Amino acid sequence: MTTTTSAPAAPAKIASGRSGELLTALGVLALLLAAPFLFYPVFVMKVLCFALFAAAFNLLIGFVGLLSFGHAAFFGTGAYIAAHAAKVWHLDPLVAVVLGGLGGGVLGLAVGFLAIKRKGIYFSMITLALSQMVFFIAVQAPFTGGEDGIQGIPRGHLFGFIDLNEPLPMYGFVLAIFVFGMFALWRIVHSPFGQILKAIRDNEARAISLGYDVARYKLIAFVISAAVAAAAGGAKSLVFQLASLTDITWQMSGEVILITLLGGIGTILGPVVGAVIVITLENYLATLDVPVTVLIGGIFVACVLLFRRGIVGEIEHWLARR
Repeated sequence: MTTTTSAPAAPAKIASGRSGELLTALGVLALLLAAPFLFYPVFVMKVLCFALFAAAFNLLIGFVGLLSFGHAAFFGTGAYIAAHAAKVWHLDPLVAVVLGGLGGGVLGLAVGFLAIKRKGIYFSMITLALSQMVFFIAVQAPFTGGEDGIQGIPRGHLFGFIDLNEPLPMYGFVLAIFVFGMFALWRIVHSPFGQILKAIRDNEARAISLGYDVARYKLIAFVISAAVAAAAGGAKSLVFQLASLTDITWQMSGEVILITLLGGIGTILGPVVGAVIVITLENYLATLDVPVTVLIGGIFVACVLLFRRGIVGEIEHWLARR
């Protein structure tokens, strides 16, 4: 009779993977804590807002397999609600962002209820059409300010005594929202609920045969994604003290798709890396005579040809093979 010692390999591999994720997370957090002292704080805050937006979108496309062409509707809705709550209702900045997230979640429930019944390109087209409806409502609604948007949004005082008009406290506020949102998404992905989402993505028919209510799981994931995207939009409106139609256009939906694809679909850090690259290119190439969108498009095509899984996806694949 022979014995084997290979049984502990799987738990050891899982433990090693978790420790690697922990070290990576601590390294990224340390870099983010040092970032406002190395770079312009408003630029870093913009990156964090768009990274959280892309991470929310990635929950759908990367872990459920749903491609939404209208996610800017939730980002913009969160921005408008948070802006209105802060400027007109004079609410605490945190309450304003939470209300923006809740508003985006409610809108996500309505859009998801209509769109989730369709699959593939039909789902994508429905989300785009409903997003355009939200855009036209934003143009006409009185509280959005029309084409002028909501300007001069006060950052206010967090909890009544932390002045967010100062760069470092404002950065800390945005960083806290980013860390909480990313941790929530990470926890969802690694929970039993997240495993069911992956099963739906990989083989929806098999998930149905196992007795899962696929439509309900998709709708819950859609609402969570919309709420987190709206919270990112609310934070962004406080950073720039502006909520405008730019936040809700279909071009914004295209930008978040670009960020996610560039960083790596189905990865936790992919949206963060993609946001850093795209926002950096938009800021530092804006002074050139060549249109920024053309340059970013060319870089995107090159990255798709060289890194088919996205930058982080290719790195993870290489490490897994090693």
